[in-house]
Amino acid sequence: MVVKRDGRRQPFDRQKIIAGILKACEKRPVSMDKIEEITLEIERAIQRKYDREVEAKTIGEIIMERLAVLDEVAYVRFASVYRQFRDVNQFMNELKLILEKDKVKDKNKDKKPRGRGRRKKGD
Repeated sequence: MVVKRDGRRQPFDRQKIIAGILKACEKRPVSMDKIEEITLEIERAIQRKYDREVEAKTIGEIIMERLAVLDEVAYVRFASVYRQFRDVNQFMNELKLILEKDKVKDKNKDKKPRGRGRRKKGD
């Protein structure tokens, strides 16, 4: 069962997850196979952690985690609806967080892995 924000309870519906992800990924280079795959990952994560009930908020957070890795534009689209941004400043703050994460990723890519000191024979 899914516990909604207002306290109502509804049966879990994977189609709602797919519909939300599809909307977020509209006109993005994300295949239906990938959407099915992350929907399955989300379902499994929920089943592992929650026995009978899960809050809708938790499902939304899990979806956002997956979308952030999959496609940043889809993530921002989903987050803007899910988190109900009230103004442009909230939206911009979310974008700044994404940009900061990208900077960290780029810095880590630029670092070259170091060898462990092993040399080939003859060196």
